[in-house]
Amino acid sequence: MTSKPDSEPGWGSQYRLVAAEKWKAKSAAMGQPVTDALVEYAQPAPGMQVLDLASGTGEPAISLALRVGTQGQVTALDLSAELLQIAAQRAQARGLNNFTTRAADAHSLPFPDDSFDLATSRFGVMFFREPNIAFRELRRVLRPGARACFLAWGSFDQPYWKSMIGVVHKHVGGPLLEPGGPDPFRYADPGTLSAVLRNSGFIDVEEEAKTLPWSWPGPVEEVWEQVQAVSVPFRPVLERVPTEQWLQIHAEVHESVRRYFDGEKVAFGASVVLASGRK
Repeated sequence: MTSKPDSEPGWGSQYRLVAAEKWKAKSAAMGQPVTDALVEYAQPAPGMQVLDLASGTGEPAISLALRVGTQGQVTALDLSAELLQIAAQRAQARGLNNFTTRAADAHSLPFPDDSFDLATSRFGVMFFREPNIAFRELRRVLRPGARACFLAWGSFDQPYWKSMIGVVHKHVGGPLLEPGGPDPFRYADPGTLSAVLRNSGFIDVEEEAKTLPWSWPGPVEEVWEQVQAVSVPFRPVLERVPTEQWLQIHAEVHESVRRYFDGEKVAFGASVVLASGRK
């Protein structure tokens, strides 16, 4: 890519949907170790009713559906019906009959009290507008004793972000993220996610930091193109780049990312936070 990225904003906007479809196989491969880590952390059991929040194109909901079996059920919930359509197609391709989607807001869940045995969210809880409201609402729909398990990004200061968005930010300056806007690193500081869970009524709260595999199975140019298309919180930073600077920025990003390229994949690693609480 040698021009300014598409400027259309939003989680379910057209440029992001095109990117999600274009890169779905490689994005899934990159995210699989993180998905696996959350699924293992959540410990789904056969027969469970599971709610996955901010499912996007379907993970970890699909992996959970494989674990709970035909007697269980997984509901993938997201604001974007278009992204959920991709998730449904992926589940159908796997032959999953215990997988459903629901377009809804996490702040107002369309389910009765005490509906689910387990809840999960991978890279979603950082974007709740009102975390206490969303977590209390989630707690409402969980059955007594049920767990809610989350995976969030660690700090911005890690290869995946610094080697690409960090290069852009070095050139354009200004705020890295819009004040009051979506913040992927909202729970990067130790204990912040745990505190919100406790304030929302969860008990037996746990939290840990981990570094997990996070590798793009292809060349550096591809992962940079994908990041530009799907990283909604950084659209304002990308929009501040003057058109005449893009050639230089692309070259610098490619050079920066190439440090992690082994000839087949770009092996970044991902610093993440795992947290859970029980109703």
